[in-house]
Amino acid sequence: MVKGLDALRVEGRKVFVRTDYNVPLTDDLQVRDDFRIRSSLPTIQQLLSQGAAVILASHLGRPKGERIPAMSLAPVATRLSKLLNQEVKFAPDCVGEEVRDLASNLKPGEVLLLENLRYHNAETDNDPEFSRQLAELADVYVNDAFGTAHRAHASNVGMTVHFQEKAAGLLLEKEIKFLVDAVENPQRPFTVIMGGSKISGKIDLLKNLADKADNILIGGGMAFTFLAAPPLNYDVGNSLVEEDRIDFASEVMDLCASKGVNFVLPSDCIAASEISAEARTRTAPIRALTEGDMGLDIGPATITTFKSILADSKTILWNGPMGVFEEAPFETGTREIALKLAELTRTGATTIVGGGDSAAALAKFDLDGQVSHTSTGGGASLELLSGIALPAFEALKGDK
Repeated sequence: MVKGLDALRVEGRKVFVRTDYNVPLTDDLQVRDDFRIRSSLPTIQQLLSQGAAVILASHLGRPKGERIPAMSLAPVATRLSKLLNQEVKFAPDCVGEEVRDLASNLKPGEVLLLENLRYHNAETDNDPEFSRQLAELADVYVNDAFGTAHRAHASNVGMTVHFQEKAAGLLLEKEIKFLVDAVENPQRPFTVIMGGSKISGKIDLLKNLADKADNILIGGGMAFTFLAAPPLNYDVGNSLVEEDRIDFASEVMDLCASKGVNFVLPSDCIAASEISAEARTRTAPIRALTEGDMGLDIGPATITTFKSILADSKTILWNGPMGVFEEAPFETGTREIALKLAELTRTGATTIVGGGDSAAALAKFDLDGQVSHTSTGGGASLELLSGIALPAFEALKGDK
């Protein structure tokens, strides 16, 4: 069993919190999107209110053992200071004598952020000595980094064996609650909306959800692999088709049919010969696509169909945009689905958004916070929804 924050004794103690501050930075090294930082605040604030000294650790990017200035967590410390309305001390490294001194002198109510864990290859190698050095900084361990929960690294798996008291943070608990509990025992009808460019990486997810969903709606580039597969065999013009996933697409459609799942593909799309803000577009039935056409968004008839199915749904999981929403000519499908989810949330449906692109779409259309839950983890959410155990979550179970 995994403990929560309330099970910990933290007053006067140093608490190591693994967070996920892998956030995008601007060219002048400012935080461009602080969603993941804001998502960590409830755990930090609860620990501080209970008299803990908080030591935060994260990675940023993939420096692969090199000290790359553009991947420093210093800008995160600056933004976090503003969000917490207090100083966040920043360590020049995550291990070593200077870091030990900073941690040792940290007082209750204070916050210290360590430098990028992945400046050391020992982090991703789950090196036992590196794990021990991290663990010696604190008395209690909390993991609140759902975005890395599918990886077995030093800071989220290796160091946990050194702590008698360890727990999941509020964000990690919330992710598990929505992505496991709501999906395993959903209020029905349960509708899954899948999009994005490719089927690759979502094979186990689709198979697992075919056992649970009442409706599966497919948009985005991945729809064209299904449309091109038997028994449909549509000519989809120059649209994206993963030839090595054709057989799998057929298998998924057969599986859904055998289980009585309503599997819905686009009937029309927004087509163009190029992906650009200036592209000349036309609305075309899927059957009318010709050579040179690329389907780059779902069309109005498909939007109407999808929204009608969503209107009757009590639990909705959305992973992946409906088109190339980053470009204005192809944003309508994704925007309309996002708006519909926000509307249904207000009327009592449970709406769960997973995947970085879907979360980015909510932000683009000013819908942040208007669904029940937006997952902070891309790969982690896919693996969890696919029924795969997450190493970092497993590492929190039981005592030392």
